Amino acid sequence: MVSKVGARTASLAAVGVLALGALAACGGSDSSSGGSSGGSSGSASGKVGVILPDTTTSPRWEAQDRPSLTKAFADAGIDADIQNANGDTAKFGQLCDSMINEKVNVIMIVNLDSRSGSACLSKATNAGIVSIDYDRLTLGGGASYYVSFDNVEVGKLMGQGLQDCLTQEKKNQANIIYINGDPSDNNAALFKQGYAEALKPKISSGDYKLVGDQSGFWDATKAGTAFEQLYTQNKGKIDGVVSANDTMAGGIIARMKANGTAGQIPVTGQDASVEGLQNILRGYQCGTVYKNTNLEAKAASDLAIALIQGDKSKADGMVTGQVKDTTTGKDVPSVLATPVWVTADKVKDVVADGNASGADLCQADVAQACAKYGVK
Repeated sequence: MVSKVGARTASLAAVGVLALGALAACGGSDSSSGGSSGGSSGSASGKVGVILPDTTTSPRWEAQDRPSLTKAFADAGIDADIQNANGDTAKFGQLCDSMINEKVNVIMIVNLDSRSGSACLSKATNAGIVSIDYDRLTLGGGASYYVSFDNVEVGKLMGQGLQDCLTQEKKNQANIIYINGDPSDNNAALFKQGYAEALKPKISSGDYKLVGDQSGFWDATKAGTAFEQLYTQNKGKIDGVVSANDTMAGGIIARMKANGTAGQIPVTGQDASVEGLQNILRGYQCGTVYKNTNLEAKAASDLAIALIQGDKSKADGMVTGQVKDTTTGKDVPSVLATPVWVTADKVKDVVADGNASGADLCQADVAQACAKYGVK
């Protein structure tokens, strides 16, 4: 559960107001190999190690987080060793050991799972290194700080978004299914908590019936297979799908195209990826949760820089809430940003923020929809 503490004082006009308490934020030269990324060429005042998880579960890690973090640390004169574990827990552990041996001042990780993440954080703590969980909380890990979005709110936006889409289609009675994220990812549990809470009144009243609840493991193919199985089990009587991110939504939509239902069954998403935004413009996906990763990356880099510079009071002043580690029962000081629900008429705002480009989005069959919704 997330308990918001204090006021969020920094804001950004995007698709509404994205709020972030106090000062709100990946790097490397090779997104496929996970090469290191140095800081500024001048004299650095410290060093940060960052481990990103992979290049497949979401395009954001390399396309958005990496360049944002790289620039922030370089501008502050902080050396940054930013690597990608490429989905390999063994490599994740090796990268962690290497950064500890480098004597980084701060280590920031996006875990692949809580077990390998905890092992890394424990080693960092024993070495006297301050740790930051970035985007995903490592259960049992004991990170010094956590920087992310309000992930229960992310889920609530998906649940409410699906309800809005069904209402627009005048589907007051609906069979719905959940295609959840990876069960080893604490964020997936928080997202599900959010959309289950948002949809509970409709389910309790009997207006909606939950007829399927499976994991898609953040994988397009697995999510598509899960949807197809549930579609068959329910003899095609599915009216709406909560998909926990855009990657999985893409796999689900591919199966819908195959059975002729694409655009007829509302599907949610998350991450405002190029594929997700294109599917929204095409009318195949009803919306996505937009998390302006510039905010998250700035929050994380500001926090790390303050810690490296020895200003713990400044770092603590950035904290906007506490997130409970359900394994240890302890609250982790957290900096939390606010997500936004994006439908076709709001895609242009994501482009205006610089988190997508009209050139990438408005190709081939999407060009006409871009013109209609003012996406350039």
